[in-house]
Amino acid sequence: MSMVENAALDPLTVKETVLFPKMDPGITPFGSRVLVQVRRVRTRRKSGLYMTKDATDTQMDNTCVAKVIAIGPLGYKNRNTMETWAEGGWCEAGEYVFVPKYGGLRWEKSYKVDDDYIDKVQFAIFDDLNITGGIEPKTALNDDDEPVGV
Repeated sequence: MSMVENAALDPLTVKETVLFPKMDPGITPFGSRVLVQVRRVRTRRKSGLYMTKDATDTQMDNTCVAKVIAIGPLGYKNRNTMETWAEGGWCEAGEYVFVPKYGGLRWEKSYKVDDDYIDKVQFAIFDDLNITGGIEPKTALNDDDEPVGV
């Protein structure tokens, strides 16, 4: 199925591919850590003009929406008994979450957008207690409020 057919079927799937491209982060979380992929910052405004590196860096620093990639074996469990918390896990792999602006261990990997452009995708690891809240996919993938487009 082509990208155009996918767009006609499920626009959220296409947005997810753009905002959270599938990449191997190269790290597996240990203990009670949660590995997330931070929402990608668009580099071009809807008018077609490209944003400066300083502007995109600032946007990336302010982005708090992320997708859970993996949870360590002690995530959302009693550290002494290894039993799952009474309220259960706060999130699961594949869900969208709100993460702290500061903190966590962050790193970037290069992502080839097309033959002429290479962008960065940011990953982070947080303690399970630092995941602030869950976000509905429609909200996490909504880029209408941002000053940038595809």
